[in-house]
Amino acid sequence: MAEELSLETATEIIAAAEEKAEEIEQPMVVTIATDEGNLIAQHRMDGAWLASVEISRNKAYTAAALETSTDQLAEPSEPGNSLYGLQTTDENRIVIFGGGYPLTVDGEIVATIGVSGGEVSQDMEVAQAGVDKFEDLHS
Repeated sequence: MAEELSLETATEIIAAAEEKAEEIEQPMVVTIATDEGNLIAQHRMDGAWLASVEISRNKAYTAAALETSTDQLAEPSEPGNSLYGLQTTDENRIVIFGGGYPLTVDGEIVATIGVSGGEVSQDMEVAQAGVDKFEDLHS
């Protein structure tokens, strides 16, 4: 069984992601979930879109449910490809664009991060700052 991520660690990861969001001047919602996609912590920065609350949570859920970063799902989900329509499954919780990543230790997912609030590239950049903080804490 994978180790569980503490609320304290989740909060540190969120803070690192928010620091990047402030640096690029884009308010975001950052979600940290368990390896099964259940919420550990979520924070909505001042000015972040309300819709980003659910989107960020679903990005974290998708990274857990499919054990991959959400940006890896875009191409296989295009019309004519093997996962076309994937985003309409699982009660529409699956997100097929960037901003969700697994957080792994020794190849095992221990938690996930989902970020929403900007363009996809911004979401990915802010989420990566959270991934980097997680990796710093586990090195």
